[in-house]
Amino acid sequence: MNSSSSASPLSPAANRTTRPVLGPSWFAAVMGTGIVANAAATLPRSFHGLRTAATVVWLGAALLLMLLAVRYLRQRALRVHAADPMVAQFFGAPPMALLTVGAGALLLGRRLIGLEAALAVDWVLWSLGTALGLATACTVPYLMVTRHRFAPDAAFGGWLMPVVPPMVSAATGALLVPYTPAGQLRLALLLGCYAMLGLGLVAALLVLAMIYSRLVHHDAPTGTVVPTVWIGLGALGQSVTALGALAVVAPSVLPAPYARGTAVFALLGGIVVWGFAMLWLALAIGLTARTIRAGLPFAPTWWSFIFPVGACVTATGTLAARTGSEPLIWMTVVLYALLVIAWVVVAGHSVRHAANQVRRHPVAGHARRRPVEPDLRLDVSPVLSGTVRTAIDGRPISEARVTLLDPVGDVVGITLTAEDGSYAFTDLEADRYTVVAAGYPAQAAPLTLDATGQDAFDLTLAHDEG
Repeated sequence: MNSSSSASPLSPAANRTTRPVLGPSWFAAVMGTGIVANAAATLPRSFHGLRTAATVVWLGAALLLMLLAVRYLRQRALRVHAADPMVAQFFGAPPMALLTVGAGALLLGRRLIGLEAALAVDWVLWSLGTALGLATACTVPYLMVTRHRFAPDAAFGGWLMPVVPPMVSAATGALLVPYTPAGQLRLALLLGCYAMLGLGLVAALLVLAMIYSRLVHHDAPTGTVVPTVWIGLGALGQSVTALGALAVVAPSVLPAPYARGTAVFALLGGIVVWGFAMLWLALAIGLTARTIRAGLPFAPTWWSFIFPVGACVTATGTLAARTGSEPLIWMTVVLYALLVIAWVVVAGHSVRHAANQVRRHPVAGHARRRPVEPDLRLDVSPVLSGTVRTAIDGRPISEARVTLLDPVGDVVGITLTAEDGSYAFTDLEADRYTVVAAGYPAQAAPLTLDATGQDAFDLTLAHDEG
């Protein structure tokens, strides 16, 4: 069993939060916005004005990427997020955001900034995104094996996020192959893309098997976890897109027999994986419809609807272009229309959420300025405290990591329990929260915190003896 005694202490301000900590999952907004633009540039049929609109959307994705990157780096929460078994899964979002925006520079941005500038931007973002993606694909599974502990029903769609970036690198790297000097450099890039495709696809299939096993052996997922089921569609769609994109550029690198083989592989292998993707799409739609009837609150996981559908659009469009199939062409157009509608809905909810956060957490110079009312006690704000204990004998657990999440899943506080197993979060607002205790098989429970003063909330953790 992994011991929690090796965890490094958090800073004193770790559990005092006047502003939520931005999680890496928000970079999925860049991924989703970027693929709406990129998919438009690869549609098998062009529509008047669509490319111009897609260019505007790509510019928005690029701006959002810069804003999120600056905000995330300034808060210096990388180690804290890496130690959280749930949040760490979404480290795959930043590299995919870089790769998506970089590909858009070559597909769309060249009309604005010129080919040379677009190539420079794409090379920089692709190189950085690929390096981060490979690091994520290796590091997060290592942390899952050595540091994090999971219950038998813990597998969810977010487990795919760390292993999908290499497939995105393969698909977007194909765009750079024609612009790479002929010879060994171009060959290395093509073979490297195929290797990254294999890395991501095999790992994704393993994770999909675990997710499917969790779905059939345990209770169906509910709430904001359900949208992450769609990530499986994104992994499968990216593999088909990568196969098609690499087959297009292979003749400029490989001898004729092997180049023809990549075309056969792209068609036959692609249509087989695409068929499985349609099965996963049907499963995701069914689970989502079931959850919407029960109530599906907004969370950053809603962006899990967008990029996977966009990957399905590019995959279907790739097969349509290779076969000339009219049904596939029209299916691509219909899927893209649904993608745009979904993006508008999710983006609208995200903007409203951001506006609410600004109102709830104003800048420091204006925070807590309110008229003093005689009937109110001063210096009283909601405090959440409790004790983490083992489920077997009720012993307090020291240095267990306790995370506090707001109603949309943003991290608002992280702390470690004291020697007596106690923890406390101060300077909170009255709201609904979720408390997650990790370091042992994780436990999570929702609660509602009122504004009357101090609330206590104890947790128990299963302790694997030996």
